[in-house]
Amino acid sequence: MTLEPAPAPGAAAPTLGAPTTPVSPVWTAPVRRTPGGLIALTVIGLVLGGLALLLVFVYLSTFLGASALGLCLLLALVPLTGILLVVRWIDRWEPEPRPALWFAFLWGAGISIVTALVFDLGVQLALAAAGSSRPGSEAGAGTDAFAAVLQAPLVEEGAKGVGILLLFLVLRRQFDGPVDGIVYAATIAAGFAFSENIQYFGVAMLEGGTDSLGFTFLVRGVFSPFAHVTFTACTGIAFGIASRSRAGGALGRVLIVLAGFALAVALHALWNGAAYLLTSDSALLFYYVLVQLPLFIGYIVAVVLLRRQEERITVARLGEYAAAGWFTPREVSMLATGPGRRQARAWAAGQPRQRRLAMRRFIADATRLAFARQRMLNGTADRVARADEAELLALVQAHRAVVIG
Repeated sequence: MTLEPAPAPGAAAPTLGAPTTPVSPVWTAPVRRTPGGLIALTVIGLVLGGLALLLVFVYLSTFLGASALGLCLLLALVPLTGILLVVRWIDRWEPEPRPALWFAFLWGAGISIVTALVFDLGVQLALAAAGSSRPGSEAGAGTDAFAAVLQAPLVEEGAKGVGILLLFLVLRRQFDGPVDGIVYAATIAAGFAFSENIQYFGVAMLEGGTDSLGFTFLVRGVFSPFAHVTFTACTGIAFGIASRSRAGGALGRVLIVLAGFALAVALHALWNGAAYLLTSDSALLFYYVLVQLPLFIGYIVAVVLLRRQEERITVARLGEYAAAGWFTPREVSMLATGPGRRQARAWAAGQPRQRRLAMRRFIADATRLAFARQRMLNGTADRVARADEAELLALVQAHRAVVIG
C-alpha cells in the first residue's frame, strides 16, 4: 500500500510506502546515536579550545591593542565566512555532528595556534642561546628560511593533524571516508587561518599602515583564503581513505595517513617558500596563477567527484535495503539522489513543523544507514555496527510514519 500526503502548491509529493517484512531482520540491543566519547570530546574541546583561543587574543592584543585587534578580527571573519560556507556545502550530503565541527574549529583557531607559537618561541630561545639568530646576519637569514620552509609547515600541519586524529579515533563510527576527512580538516584549517590572519593583518597595519593592510588582506583574504584548507585537506583525505582501507592492516592505514601528512607539509612548504623567495608582486602573482590556482581547481574537481561517489554509495546501499523490503524503489530515489531530496524538501516546506523535521531526519538517518552498511561491507566496522544498523532502521521507520501522518 502506498500513501501520498497532499502536496504543497507547486511541489510534487514524495511517494512513501510502508516497508514489507525484511528478508533478513537484524535486531540487536540499540546503542546511543550520540556516543559518550563525542560528548566528552565536545566538553573538553570547548573548554580547552576556548581557553587557547582566549590566550591567542590576549597575545595579539599585547602588540596590536584592543581597537586594532577588533578591526583585524572583523577582516579575518570575511575569508572565514567564505570557507565555512564551502565546508557546509561539502558536508550537506551526510552532515557531520555539530559538536565535532565546533571542536574542529576551536582546535584550529586555539590549540593549533598556541602549539605553533610555543614551539616557535622555544626554537627562537634555543637559537638565541646558541647565538644563531642575530638580525641581519647570514645565520639569521638562514634561520628565517628554515622557519618559513620547514619548521612552520611541520609544526602547523602536525598540530592540525593531531586534531583530525582525535576526531578519527573518537568518531570512528561516523568517520566514513575522504569527504568526512575534508570537512574536518577544512574546519580545523579555517580556524587556524582565522587566528593567523588576525596576526598577519595586525603586523601589516603596524608596519605599513592601511596600504600594507589592504595588500595583505588582498593576498590572504581574497587570493588565497583556502591555502591552509588545501594543505590540511591532504591529511584529512588520507584519514578518510584509511577509514575505508583494509589493505596492509593497521600498518597500511598508518602509512596512508603519513603519506597524506607528508603531502600536506610539502604543499605548505612550497607556498611558504614561494612567499619567502619571490619578493616582487609580479613574481608572486605568476607563481599563484601557475601553481596555486591549478591546485585549487584540482581540489574542486576532486570534491565534486567525491560527492558524486557518496551519492552512488547511498543509492547502492539503500537499494539493497529496498530489495530486503525496508524501502520502496521510489523512496530510494527520494532519499538517495539530489533531485529526489530537493523534491522531498520542497514538499515538506509546505507541511507542519513536525513533518518538516521528520522529513529532514528521514533523509539524514537513511543516509547514515547507507554508510553504516558501507562500513560493514568494507570490513572496517566494529562490533556495534549491527546495533547501529538496527537503530537506524527503527528510526527511518519512525520518521516515515510521521511524514505519512
